[in-house]
Amino acid sequence: MDLSLTPEQEMLKTAVRRFVQQEYPKETLLQIASPTEPTPTEPWERLTQTGWLGILIPTEYGGEGGTFTDAGVLFEELGRGPVPGPHLSSSVLAALTLLEGGTDEQKREWLPRMATGEVRMVAAVTEADYGWLEGDVRLTAKQNGNGYTLNGAKAYVYDGETATHLLCAARSEQRNEVGLVIVPANDPGIKTRHLPGFAWNLSEIAIENVSADSFQVLGGVLAGGWEALEKAEQKAIPVLCAYQVGGSQAIYELSVDYSRTRHQFGTPIGRFQRVQDQIINLLNALDAARWTAYEALWKLDIGRESADSVHLAKAVGSEGYYEACNFAHEVHAGVGSMTEYGLTLHTAASRTLYHYLGDPKFHRHRLADALGL
Repeated sequence: MDLSLTPEQEMLKTAVRRFVQQEYPKETLLQIASPTEPTPTEPWERLTQTGWLGILIPTEYGGEGGTFTDAGVLFEELGRGPVPGPHLSSSVLAALTLLEGGTDEQKREWLPRMATGEVRMVAAVTEADYGWLEGDVRLTAKQNGNGYTLNGAKAYVYDGETATHLLCAARSEQRNEVGLVIVPANDPGIKTRHLPGFAWNLSEIAIENVSADSFQVLGGVLAGGWEALEKAEQKAIPVLCAYQVGGSQAIYELSVDYSRTRHQFGTPIGRFQRVQDQIINLLNALDAARWTAYEALWKLDIGRESADSVHLAKAVGSEGYYEACNFAHEVHAGVGSMTEYGLTLHTAASRTLYHYLGDPKFHRHRLADALGL
């Protein structure tokens, strides 16, 4: 197994890092995260112009046709920001779901516009109990002629406020089948409410008497939609893990630099054993997350059975980013809690992404199933 990057991937890594430094400096990220300041749109518009949002979309649908490791390199660098936006939710998860279960007509309609960022389609899956299993879906789809009428609510929808369309998980009243329906976010029957205290514009979305025709149903029929979503999740999770690796790498570097420049009792605090212990713990969390994420990406690229590695990567990656932030706060003490310092951007992201697509406990159970334990 060779997890080293190719020269092309090293060039991509350098280009994305330079882009993030220029377009998403700490001041811009703090402005985006602020509940009181207006969100600048220029950085996201420039990101859409790079073509990187289409990295996993085949060239025949207007994308870059890159590998999963290419996407991992891209999102690791975005995670260093951490750069927010519907890149993971739309350009990765929703795009992969369309590739897995959409009709050719749906792929040609949506994927080229998702690759350019014109369409920001986000998956609205979880509800009040925040479950990622098919049995947790309660939102109903009542057959109405050739289409459906949707009623219910979704909670903790990532990038729900910035979405142009929702890829909504719904359960058929007649056949009890769970599928996916594409609905415009500006439909009069959709009401979006911001959930404060989270990163990534988490939202609660109420859906009341929203009509959808058969073309809006993924694959044309509800049956099979959930299976397509689960297949897409298996491919999207390692990319998410690479994003978490980038965040962990950034706060590791921040912590090392602080330990060298912050003096106490006439010496850098990095000379103190307890501070060194915290940085070593942070590095261990980072390394574990990195190697599990890139092993899963490698397996996806070569077509090897990857379920066990995917579940392991998510369990390790989510805990790694979460704990890395904890260790970083131990190193920084009070200054790390100051908003303007920037560490709390990662703290909020690590807590929010911890649960996205299933928390570590969920994936440990799935890992046991994959290993036949």
